[in-house]
Amino acid sequence: MILSIIIPTKNEEEYLPQLLRSIKKQTFEDYEIIVADNESKDKTQKIAKKYNCLIVKGGLPGIGRNLGAKKASGEMLLFLDADTELEDPTFLELLIAEFKEKEIEIAVPKANVDGKFLDKFYCNFWNKFVAVFQYSSPFAGGWCIFIKRDIHNKIKGFNEKIVLGEDSDYVKRAARVGKFRVLKSTKIKTSPRRLHKEGYLKIIFQSMGVILCWIIKKKDDEGNRVGYSFDIYK
Repeated sequence: MILSIIIPTKNEEEYLPQLLRSIKKQTFEDYEIIVADNESKDKTQKIAKKYNCLIVKGGLPGIGRNLGAKKASGEMLLFLDADTELEDPTFLELLIAEFKEKEIEIAVPKANVDGKFLDKFYCNFWNKFVAVFQYSSPFAGGWCIFIKRDIHNKIKGFNEKIVLGEDSDYVKRAARVGKFRVLKSTKIKTSPRRLHKEGYLKIIFQSMGVILCWIIKKKDDEGNRVGYSFDIYK
């Protein structure tokens, strides 16, 4: 199998169906879907079973991704957040082709968002920020990360002590042993729900806090310097 798609979840009955439907519409078909569920109390697991996903025990996003990767059969791993959507039916085909053509070993695509002007402004700023720093100090949003499974194993997966910024820590460590790039073939649609729930200013200060942690070599190990909660984005 070429690709294992890993989705950490907790009470995602509202968003998970649209992601799974978009995966099923893909022209690329050599994949499996693994849902790492953190004891959902809603219909998340029932929905995952309906789409023939493999369900494994989850936790916070980094923990869930690691547990999903342990059960993966694919040569490549694709970590997706539950509130994303593959609008382009050739999304997987295009990105895997670019991944192989450019001999990349870890990558992220640019993001797209439907929403208010500020949602789109923040998303575009993030895309430019990630593109500028891809060669010197990679960053990533956890909504979509491609990686070769052997690179994931070499770096021993996500640092489970990091609650916020674990995705950027992951790609930084992976970039030391493999080639990282921002993919250009197509974009992934993500939800602005966190921006709306927590507010733009809080998200900006959280992001600045994570970057400051990197500058001073402290990686937010306790998860309480900038604050984060899983399953609050209804």
